[in-house]
Amino acid sequence: MTATTQTVREIALEQPTAIRVFEQFGIDYCCGGRKPLAEACAAGNLEIDAVLAALEAAEKKPGTEFDNWTDKSLESLSSHIVAKHHAYVKNELPRLAQLAQKVVNRHGSTKPELPLIATTLKHLDEELTQHLAKEEAVLFPYIARLEQSISNGTPRPHSCFGTVSNPIAMMTQEHDAAGTLLAEIRRLSGNFTTPPDACPTFHAFYDGLKEFEQDLHQHIHLENNIYFPRAIELERSVS
Repeated sequence: MTATTQTVREIALEQPTAIRVFEQFGIDYCCGGRKPLAEACAAGNLEIDAVLAALEAAEKKPGTEFDNWTDKSLESLSSHIVAKHHAYVKNELPRLAQLAQKVVNRHGSTKPELPLIATTLKHLDEELTQHLAKEEAVLFPYIARLEQSISNGTPRPHSCFGTVSNPIAMMTQEHDAAGTLLAEIRRLSGNFTTPPDACPTFHAFYDGLKEFEQDLHQHIHLENNIYFPRAIELERSVS
């Protein structure tokens, strides 16, 4: 299988440095990562040779901030997700909400997209706040107990939701919903492009939104493409 026929998800799993390349070219590797690379490039009007060259260059570059989590324990991966990505969401969304209010107050009368962005951001905050709480209180602890039971040779832990595929399906749907809200923010903001008369707060707001989008993409990639499939397979192994 060549890189052009591999799915975007498969490339991101095999080569974690590809994540930065996909962000650079605007290729969805988390929620929509099951498209072959060639198809994803065609959909985005991208030159596939340029993407392949960037992937090759990234692979040769020493060091990466993206660890390979495909062979680490699920408990260590969920701990990483909570400590890095959940904490980031909880800290960053209130900051972005404050910036949104300031920018709307100052520029909202002449930039009608800003109140819409602020409203969409509020919906995203509500969606993610409930989503993270469910993962941390129910799903992650159950999967950790499941993994521990296999390690100890003890019976599979009881759950209130039947098979783990049930809450995972719900979490995946919520990821899709969050991705749709982020895509709408990107569209409304013109790909996070500030106008010539933008003040420093305006720049900080759009820069923060762009960084938030990148972090959430990485966050969803870890769950959709690594953590969830491995958890389902783990449960099947003891069924």
